Amino acid sequence: QVQLVESGGGLVQAGGSLRLSCAASGRTFSSYAMGWFRQVPGKEREFVAAIDWSGGSTYYPDSVKGRFTVSRDNAKNAVYLQMNSLKTADTAVYYCAAASTYCSGYGCYAVANEYDYWGQGTMVTVSS
Repeated sequence: QVQLVESGGGLVQAGGSLRLSCAASGRTFSSYAMGWFRQVPGKEREFVAAIDWSGGSTYYPDSVKGRFTVSRDNAKNAVYLQMNSLKTADTAVYYCAAASTYCSGYGCYAVANEYDYWGQGTMVTVSS
């Protein structure tokens, strides 16, 4: 069982930066792949970033590649999402998620159903 709590959301102007954190409970955190998704009302949850259990591999969709960076600290049971050059289109509720099963690549990490545990979300609002 893993419990996830996101923090770091808020209001920022376009072009600015935010760093989201996700604190995880449980002694097996290092065995989980971690993902970040976002969702706006009326739309499906969208993949934002993922990182494998070791932190050695990361995955991003084209919409955030080069602007967002995912990282993790297994000693602190935490995963982070550094978001730079934010756009108004990045406005959403951001969720972190943990996947206990093995993922073979982007096509797996980008699918919300592959993740077993979810946080409650943190709101990010980017103003123009």
